[in-house]
This record gives sequence, structure tokens and C-alpha cells, in this order.
Amino acid sequence: MSNFLYYLAAFALVLGVLIIVHEYGHYIVARWVGVKVLRFSVGFGRALWSKQIGRDGTVWAIGIFPLGGYVKMLDEREGDVPPEELHRSFNRQSVWRRMAIVAAGPVANLFLAIFIYWGLFWHGMEELKPILGTPVAASPAAAAGLENGERVLRVGGELVQTWQDMRWVLLRRSVDQDSIEFEVINQRNEISVRRLDVSSARAKGWEGDALGKLGISFYRPIVPSVIGKISERSPAAAAGLVPGDEILLINDKPITTWSEVVLAVRSSPGKPLDFVISHQGERRVIEITPIPVVEGEREIGRIGATVKNAGSSRSELMITVRYGLLSALDKAIDETWDKSVFSLVMIGKMLTGEASWRNISGPVTIADYAGQSAKLGIDYYLKFLALVSISLAVLNLLPIPILDGGHLLYYVVEIIKRGPLSERSMEIGQQIGLALMLILMAFAFYNDINRLISG
Repeated sequence: MSNFLYYLAAFALVLGVLIIVHEYGHYIVARWVGVKVLRFSVGFGRALWSKQIGRDGTVWAIGIFPLGGYVKMLDEREGDVPPEELHRSFNRQSVWRRMAIVAAGPVANLFLAIFIYWGLFWHGMEELKPILGTPVAASPAAAAGLENGERVLRVGGELVQTWQDMRWVLLRRSVDQDSIEFEVINQRNEISVRRLDVSSARAKGWEGDALGKLGISFYRPIVPSVIGKISERSPAAAAGLVPGDEILLINDKPITTWSEVVLAVRSSPGKPLDFVISHQGERRVIEITPIPVVEGEREIGRIGATVKNAGSSRSELMITVRYGLLSALDKAIDETWDKSVFSLVMIGKMLTGEASWRNISGPVTIADYAGQSAKLGIDYYLKFLALVSISLAVLNLLPIPILDGGHLLYYVVEIIKRGPLSERSMEIGQQIGLALMLILMAFAFYNDINRLISG
């Protein structure tokens, strides 16, 4: 229950920030051009809280349904307007001012993303180095000859410093390429160039884990199966295990790495296991029964033993990426632009069937990602917030009636035909837009439910 509340709180904070920033974009530009704002609401429906603020008596409110918000402006089409305030009515403004007000919401979300990235790049972020693990057998990565421990230097000719850099460049270039060059350096400092075939992942619409489909995984250092510490009153202590013991066999299965020990123990809660160990050069056979422990929604086994620290140091696996003040801003703008363009390209690919509609995420999936990123740390949570802010901006700029992009389309037509569209045309457009959004929401909720069921 506490985990659910944590995820819900992380999602609510993301949603609240995005809605407030988006609607404040509309609000501030409306005020700048002289339009009177009647209401600023976060959420829809009955107000849980409201207060009149300012000379214009703008009502600031929080609605009972939190998925969205709105800014209500003075408008003759929605009610009587006193003659002395006609000049402050939205519908009396020039088409260029109306376009500025409507575009300000998505633009505010883009500025939020730039601001977040700017701060992160300037402060510096510790991230995983792009070091490859053993590729999955019979996968494109295995066919390309990628090996465990190789560090990626360039993808498609672009320099990459982090695992996220590598993933992002790979996804972006795979949109219109069937194979991509990887320049790698191995642990003997030998540089090689591999060509990775991405056509199979493209054919499946990049649904799910893109890197996993290519057989790419992060480096897992080989850690010997040597005991480091033993917990008091644990099954391992009761069986006589001591630090320095090496585990050779479990239930007659040869053991060479600590990960194999973990797998055997976790998968055997409450089941006795026969351990063959090397104790100061002497072979011994002991029986240990892992105690059952609930982790998440499943039961696992534990024996109370940890591995001797013989793996790679943190500095070998992690890198801190930091930029100067101005170069961080430049990098933030590039990051926001690239992700915006990529979002549009992927929407186009979904419309043409080249990308799977299962990539659309609904509120449940977004809440899950919000909670996961929050647990990883503030840097990851802010990056997630920036990414969702970009997605919201791009979605709102699509030329679909009822979205900001649909209103901008109306105004473009108004400029071309030198007059506003008829009320009937706009009404039909709104109905079409509503139908399209309902279909999109249906896909999103279906994908959410499907992910919950299939895991």
C-alpha cells in the first residue's frame, strides 16, 4: 500500500507541475496581450478549492478530476460581455494574438524541459558508461560480434559518453536505417567497428524494450562465488559458512559466479539446498535451507550471505557528465529539439504502421515510470518530468480539433481565407477531434491494462 501511495504521489507531482506550467503559459500571454482571464483551473469538475485573486478577480481553482486543466477567458461566444470590456474579450483579439495565446501552453512545456535539462547538464549527472554485457544468443547484437566488457565510443559516427546517450542515438538513427555502426573499445584497448542490424526491431515497431530486442544488455562484471559477510542467526551462519568460503556446487550444479548463487538461492525459498564449498582448501558438503522472504508480489529465498567485494569499482562503471553554463543551455535546447522531432517522427511511424501502437502509454504506465524514476533519484525524476513535458507539448501541437494544435489550424485557415471559420465547421471539427482523442485514450488504457496483465 505504501508503495502504491509513493507511486501515486510521484505521478500527481508530475501531473500537477505539467498542468500548471501549461496553463500558466496560456494565462501569462493572455494577460500580456490584454485579454481578461476569468478562471485558472487545475483539474475539471466541481472545485475542491477556489479563490479570487487580483484586480480582475480571476478565480484560481483545483478541480475534482485532476487529468488536465483550463484557462477561461472573457469571450462573447460564451456569455455577455459588458461594453466597456469588449476590447479585453478573446474573440475580439487579432488572429496573431489568439495564436500566441493558444501556442503559449505547449511552448511553456518546452521551456520547462529546456530549463530542467539546463540545470541537470550544468549541475552534472552521474550515469552508467556505455559498457556492453554478453549479448543474448542468436540476437542481432551477437551476430554483430559485440562482446562482454566492450565500451561503446560512437554510434553511427556520433560520440556517446553514457548508456542513455548510446540508447538515444541508436533509437534516433534506427528510425530510417536498417543497420548502424558501433565503434567499440575492448578491455585490451583494441578499437573495433561492428555493424548492428536493427531491421528486426524496426519490423516489430520498436514495441517494448528496444535494446532487449536487439540483444543488448549492460555489462555485468564476473564476480567469483566467494563469501564476503555472514549475517548473525542466518541459515548461512547456522550451516557453518564463514567469510572466504568459495561455493563450488549447489545441488550438483557447478557454480562459477556469484550471480549463479543468487539465482539458485532466490528461486528456492524453504527448499533445502546441498552446497559444496571450498573452506581453506578443504572440500565440504553442507545443507542450507533459504528462508522465504516476500519481495514485491513474490516469494524469494535468502541465506544471509553476501559476496566478497571483488567486482568493478563504481568509477569503472559510472561517469559524471557536466557542462559549463552556456554550453549546458545549448545542450538542453538540442536535447529538447531532438526529442520533440523524434516524438513527431514516431507518431508518423505509428500512423503508417511502422511503429507499434502499443508504444502509447496511459496514466497507469506513466505513474509507474514516475514512481520508478523517483526511486532512482532526483536527477532521474527530473529527466522523466522533462521527457513527459516534451511529449505533452508535442501532443498538444498536433492539428487535432479540441487540442491547441487544432485551434492553431483554425487560425491558419482564417488567415488564408481572410475570415473565421463558420460555427458549424468548428463544431464538426470539435466532434472529429473528440472522437480521435477518445480513440487515442482507448489505446492508452488498453495498453496499460495489457501491461498489467502480461507484466
